[in-house]
Amino acid sequence: MSDDGLFDLPAADDRPAARPGGGAGPWAANGTGSSGSLAGNAHSSAPLAVRMRPRTLDELVGQQHLLTPGSPLRQVIDGDQPLTILLWGPPGTGKTTIASLISNHTNRRFMEVSAVSAGVKEVRDVISGARRALQNGVETVLFVDEVHRFSKAQQDALLPGVENRWVSLVAATTENPHFSVISPLLSRSLLLTLQSLDDDDVATMIDRAVEDPRGLGGAVSLSDDARDHLVRLAGGDGRRVLTYLEAAAGATLSQGRIEVTVDDAALAVDKAAVRYDRQGDQHYDVTSAFIKSIRGSDVDAALHYLARMIEAGEDPRFIARRLMIHASEDIGMADPTALPVATATAQAVAMIGFPEARIPLAQAVIHLATAPKSNAVVQAINAAQTDVRAGRVGAVPPALRDAHYAGAKKLGHGHDYRYAHDDPRGVVTQQYAPDDVDGRDYYEPGRHGAEAAVAERLARIRAILRDR
Repeated sequence: MSDDGLFDLPAADDRPAARPGGGAGPWAANGTGSSGSLAGNAHSSAPLAVRMRPRTLDELVGQQHLLTPGSPLRQVIDGDQPLTILLWGPPGTGKTTIASLISNHTNRRFMEVSAVSAGVKEVRDVISGARRALQNGVETVLFVDEVHRFSKAQQDALLPGVENRWVSLVAATTENPHFSVISPLLSRSLLLTLQSLDDDDVATMIDRAVEDPRGLGGAVSLSDDARDHLVRLAGGDGRRVLTYLEAAAGATLSQGRIEVTVDDAALAVDKAAVRYDRQGDQHYDVTSAFIKSIRGSDVDAALHYLARMIEAGEDPRFIARRLMIHASEDIGMADPTALPVATATAQAVAMIGFPEARIPLAQAVIHLATAPKSNAVVQAINAAQTDVRAGRVGAVPPALRDAHYAGAKKLGHGHDYRYAHDDPRGVVTQQYAPDDVDGRDYYEPGRHGAEAAVAERLARIRAILRDR
């Protein structure tokens, strides 16, 4: 089964001749030059997800933003012109299915290569074969599964076929193509973003599979609880829910019953797979949501994202590092204990590891999420660096210069320096900053938590410093 699409690619078989004025029928060639059929895979022993493969775009569940009249995908199909499409979306959302349906709707043969196994030679061979076929009037849809796994050289090998329109390229990826696809290929492609199926979409797939003769043909029924449980377990992945449904139905029928219960559904799936790729978009999206939830003081959401990272096998040291950064960036002086807590958590994680490390991580998340927030620290250093980069780096005031070497005093270094500890207030009137930035206030304390007291104290300090 393809990693990206809803359903498996066609099985090998002989391809019939193309029909005049129409497509080559449901048959489509795969990357090895053999052929297959959407219908040919729908035998009784095929997986349920294969048997329920959509045969037309209208049967595709979800992705309505791509299928509405006048949408780019509809225009490409209705126009029947050579095309280059990048399909970007989570697993189980229909990328492979859309690619094969494009082939059927646009009267072209279907070739497929997988980035997992194909090299530059295989890519060039497929392009050369498509070029020869084009000379005989046969156009080719080349589907590249998991294109993000292709190296730059492999992606470069696709460019001649795309630029010369020897193939209509349809490439699928679960990772952001702006990071994983080379610019020349991306710029020549129509980027279509697929979205996770919502609960209604998944429920529709379940109901259709239960009733359709290609599916379970009414052999079982589902309790409302079992249906809801399967929807939850799907996580927006259509292929996954049909796999779970088939397992649950099989368990039910093996016991001489016809109603699938929530217990049957639970037994069919030991544990819901967490869709999270430590090298892909989910890694960045979940991490982003994790930090933003802590910043927003939503401790429950933050714990949810922490649990997702833990269950997906994220490196606990990575999580701890993010917490240390957050402690200064978003809390800072509003709670000066935040950074020591985050640092201690990182030390604990390094010493104990998973599974126990989840406990100090959770404690740190709770501390940081419920702490008062301030970004004054990061704003202060940003403002100071902005001035330095702009060239505001005037000479160090003479009183502050190093006076510990021979001849320094003759240069005036250290002259009139006032020692702060000699003043009962611990602060003396004195210029510390260069003339270019004297009087600039980089640090502007917030008014939350401990920083409110810092703001009052800082106002008194600045008043003494500048009483010149």
